[in-house]
Amino acid sequence: MRGILERRYSILDLISFSSQVFSAIGFSEEDTQLAAKCLTRADLRGIDSHGIARLSGYVRLFHAGRLNPRPEMKFTSTFPAVAVLDADQSIGFISASVAMNHCIEMAKISGCGMVAVRNSNHFGIAGQYALMAAEKGLAGMAFTNASPLVAPTNSSARMLGTNPIAAAFPALESRPFVLDMATTTAANGKLEILQRTAQKAPEGWIQDSNGKSSDNPDELKNGGALLPLGGESQNGGHKGYGLGSVVDILSGVFSGANFGPWVPPFVSFLPLPENPVGEGIGHFFIAFRTDAFQPEQVFRQRMEDWMKSMRSASRIGENEVMVPGDPEWEAEDIRMKDGIPVHPKVVEDLRNLAIELKISSTLFE
Repeated sequence: MRGILERRYSILDLISFSSQVFSAIGFSEEDTQLAAKCLTRADLRGIDSHGIARLSGYVRLFHAGRLNPRPEMKFTSTFPAVAVLDADQSIGFISASVAMNHCIEMAKISGCGMVAVRNSNHFGIAGQYALMAAEKGLAGMAFTNASPLVAPTNSSARMLGTNPIAAAFPALESRPFVLDMATTTAANGKLEILQRTAQKAPEGWIQDSNGKSSDNPDELKNGGALLPLGGESQNGGHKGYGLGSVVDILSGVFSGANFGPWVPPFVSFLPLPENPVGEGIGHFFIAFRTDAFQPEQVFRQRMEDWMKSMRSASRIGENEVMVPGDPEWEAEDIRMKDGIPVHPKVVEDLRNLAIELKISSTLFE
């Protein structure tokens, strides 16, 4: 039933509509195109929780005065391979792209480049920025903190975000290895998908306000919290808590952004935390040259061999063994050909956005 209800759009349709929206709230022509492509890359890669469904959220941030469509970003650095970027309340798509491009340029000279970003906003999928490096033949990593929805192990308090980790490495014949994962059992966007489709949350995703396991995807609205990767402590949740903490420290502590419970919420209707410890949301990016370790072709061949060895591992049942990035590359191939499915509730949200911003679009014909 879900597949019947969903409408399908080409990636060009979604980029076009997103561009119109970003333009309507004052983005420059260059930033309009970049933001639209970054946003919809999530839909193309099958990560529906972070794509076009979030477009209205960015518009709400703009109306709340928390997103600057014409930022004047500034780098500060006293080292050749390290920099800090003040994003001036930029949308994360733009500040993250600027930061990773700077990492790449530093890496070309020094072998490695690292940029911490403060005063930014939500940047979509982390894998997008790690891939920027891999597509240039470098290794790339991307991290971001996020609004506090996650309880530390043995706590009921929401102290951390879903704090994703992304890493991408080029290979010889295969498309790049791309790890792109939240440090929680599931990202908040996955709960939003469950809410739209009236499904229950799997065990280990979420707890209620008392710290008890719950299957209610609306539990966050009742004071509940997401669980770190692994779920409860007996299942290794302390490891996910540790990973999320590292991301928060890199993104927030190092950059001068907010961290922990002070990270601003993505939704505009919630108040900003009192007594902030920094500026906006924080990100952290790394790019480094593979030929600093192995000759480039040698590295790429070894990476290819590594990927082939994993894919050829003995199977349990009929499911093939994949490496990180394979499902997303497969989704890109399918969706580029067949279109991108968009849930009716998301379509209606986009229709209302078009009416609000006086945008004419073929998306709703």
